[in-house]
Amino acid sequence: MKGIVIYDTSTGNTKKIAEVITETLKESGVESDLFYVKNVKKLNAKDYDFLILGSPTKFGTMSFTMKSFLGKVKAEEWINKPFAAFDTENPENVEKSHAENKNWSAAEKIAEKLKEKKMNQLLPVHKALVESKLKGMLLEGEIDKAKDYAKQITTKLKN
Repeated sequence: MKGIVIYDTSTGNTKKIAEVITETLKESGVESDLFYVKNVKKLNAKDYDFLILGSPTKFGTMSFTMKSFLGKVKAEEWINKPFAAFDTENPENVEKSHAENKNWSAAEKIAEKLKEKKMNQLLPVHKALVESKLKGMLLEGEIDKAKDYAKQITTKLKN
């Protein structure tokens, strides 16, 4: 079983989460490649059994670069393959989206797009929280939560 983790980042936080997920998958015996979204030249579904995408949440959605990349994911090649999605966002955004019952999250938007392509969502999206200030750092405990998320992915893939 082999997967690919693709991320976009603006301050490095989403990259850290992507690295933790990829490393944890490998430690659990699941082969996975890691790519910054701008470095993905060609995505061939024949090379991968699953896809994991991550983006920072900006203005309630994924980055423009990730949105553009998703347009290149060919539904007919990825149909029925499993996926997971994650993002980085500030706690106020999460609280506000819950209070207003809206999906203001990069990961949720990514999941919507991949489900439209008839892919199978492995787990609910993962949200890694960052400090509210501009270019805030990951909150304490978020790396461990990302490791746990990757372990859950591994369990789902192996079942």
